[in-house]
Amino acid sequence: MKAVRKIPRLPPGPSRELTILRARLAVADETLRAIRGGEVDTVSVVGKRGRQVFTLQGAESAYRVLIESMNEGALTLTGDKIILYANQCFARMVRCPLEQVIGTSFRRFLSPADGRSLRRLMKLSATSGAKVPLRLQAGVGSFRPVQISVQEMDRLGSGKLTLGIIVTDMTEVREHEARLRALTQRVVQAQEGERGRVALELHDNITQLLCAIAFRSAALAAKLSARDAPAKLEARALHEMLARTGVEVERISRNLRPSVLDQLGLDAVLRETCAEFANRTHLALALTCVELKARLPAEAELTLYRILQEALKNIEKHASARHVSVDLSQLGDSVRLTIIDDGVGFDSNRQPAARKGVRGLGLLSMDERAAYVHGTLTIKSGLDAGTEIVVRVPVLPATPVAA
Repeated sequence: MKAVRKIPRLPPGPSRELTILRARLAVADETLRAIRGGEVDTVSVVGKRGRQVFTLQGAESAYRVLIESMNEGALTLTGDKIILYANQCFARMVRCPLEQVIGTSFRRFLSPADGRSLRRLMKLSATSGAKVPLRLQAGVGSFRPVQISVQEMDRLGSGKLTLGIIVTDMTEVREHEARLRALTQRVVQAQEGERGRVALELHDNITQLLCAIAFRSAALAAKLSARDAPAKLEARALHEMLARTGVEVERISRNLRPSVLDQLGLDAVLRETCAEFANRTHLALALTCVELKARLPAEAELTLYRILQEALKNIEKHASARHVSVDLSQLGDSVRLTIIDDGVGFDSNRQPAARKGVRGLGLLSMDERAAYVHGTLTIKSGLDAGTEIVVRVPVLPATPVAA
């Protein structure tokens, strides 16, 4: 131990209490200065658990230079979450002088919600090694998003628990994510506009032309006599092929931008889509739709339709399912759409890139669409355990995220 300060014995007198308080204040101020300057390597703290002795091994010059040059906050805490050491980077994060940081509770710098759950969050990080998101107070009424990683330390075997914490500022990351999300949403809007234009062209032009050709082929077949039986059969086959082509073009047009969604609402388009899927794939599909109290905003209705569309496409291509269920319900101030299949499923804990491209982009697009209308998307799946997709969107009009 390099330095130990004790309060001297004072003679009795009327100013004895004031003298003691002044002496204690001087000792505390000198102790904090010595800790910050690396002049001591042991601190005795009296708290709820009685007197505890903490060793400070950060006094080495090289170690301090490394910690102080970091672009991340570094802290050492007692088991009671008292800050024994903090670097200048953390002080800048919380916009507080370093001398007012050391010796105070770490909870002082957290948002109220994170402060209440600090014990659970730190235990989670220390045991699993995960980086836990928190919000630091950065001035009055201002919060900064961060991530913390916690390491339990007992370097000299003293038995006294100390915690080492690295604090990473996530402000720029969140700003980049917001800009990327805004860009993604503009792309989605452009895609929907282009889909609507193509759907209108198919319906008003291509479908009309196919119908006209089909009528002409039917008229040609009717004019051919029995002596022209092979030509008559070929004309009829051509007519049937054109009719099927017209139906397929109309289906593609509806999928690009279903007019029934704009005219009749979400319930009608879900019924139409599920019926078409069941007839085409011959899968057993059970649909449950409650009557909504009011129509959702157009963006929310389109989001739910697109998510159902993507989920059914994944089921058809990848799931090898036999049964599918679709449920639309309203719970308080939110509408919930649930799609469940009994197919092969997948490991939902793996990253999309690890799935060799299967479903990855589809799931990401579903998540982005839900976020665009301030909704949430959850996916539960397991190998040979089927897949459950649940999306919730608010009933109240949703304001798109600003670019």
